Amino acid sequence: MSVQTATRNAHYHSPAAQQRDPYPTRLSQPLDMPWLRRREAVVKGSAEDGPLSQAQLDDFERQGFLFEPNFLSGDELEALREELKALMSNQDFVGRDFSITEPGGEEIRSLFAVHFLSERFRRLAQDSRLMGRAEQILGGEAYVHQSRINYKPGFEGKGFNWHSDFETWHAEDGMPAMHALSASIVLTDNHHFNGPLMLVPGSHKVFVPCLGETPDDHHKQSLKMQELGVPDRQALSELIERHGIEAPTGAAGGLLLFDCNTLHGSNANMSPDPRSNAFFVYNRCDNRCVEPYAARRPRPSFLAHQPDEAWSP
Repeated sequence: MSVQTATRNAHYHSPAAQQRDPYPTRLSQPLDMPWLRRREAVVKGSAEDGPLSQAQLDDFERQGFLFEPNFLSGDELEALREELKALMSNQDFVGRDFSITEPGGEEIRSLFAVHFLSERFRRLAQDSRLMGRAEQILGGEAYVHQSRINYKPGFEGKGFNWHSDFETWHAEDGMPAMHALSASIVLTDNHHFNGPLMLVPGSHKVFVPCLGETPDDHHKQSLKMQELGVPDRQALSELIERHGIEAPTGAAGGLLLFDCNTLHGSNANMSPDPRSNAFFVYNRCDNRCVEPYAARRPRPSFLAHQPDEAWSP
């Protein structure tokens, strides 16, 4: 099946979104190829544009991610950990749509729009140390497309299937191109047994279309357990055979930057040690979201902010 035919068979929201989409997904039938080549450059800036060295930019270009241990420490890190506890225990957030619980349980696993819920996390999201790295890689002015706290409790925290964030943001939020990245700050020690994030290095250079129509309000299911927007096992097997799997680990305070299209997932937390992190997604301002490419309507704004949006719960 050709890309053009597959695009016509995809379940798009509007005729405008159907035209010449380079990343068709949520298809009714598979393409005759396992993946499509990425069109955008990975690193758009240079070492002169920000705090990352040329060697770090080269690592990000090659792997699709970069891990910096000890990015935060001391009182600054401790203050964020205390803020995380306060947010996760806030009873006003219980049962709200931006507060996602574990599958089959009531414990919060993700709290979205945290840079609007917390002044401390707002300052962190706008901090030049983070924004500077994002804009250096993205090659232009950026804004926070999404923010969240992830929490994986000891023994109880469930895993998350392999996926590309861009596939979801493109299909369900209307993000046009791969001009976005995630910044994850580890707020608890991250080791091999408490469900660290796993990434497939090099996978960011191809786009894996996924099968299945996007149901309305898909986010209510996918944020607990993603089953649509997941690459097929053949494509995953080939990419992992080529590139392997890496799981950056280390003490609290480390920073993981990864490209919007890098395939990643996580195992369940099999240890008694909880795992938590703060997540900020930076999107280039000229890449703001339009109508969804493979959903009838966009996801709620707590999942996909627009530039200069003033969201409130």
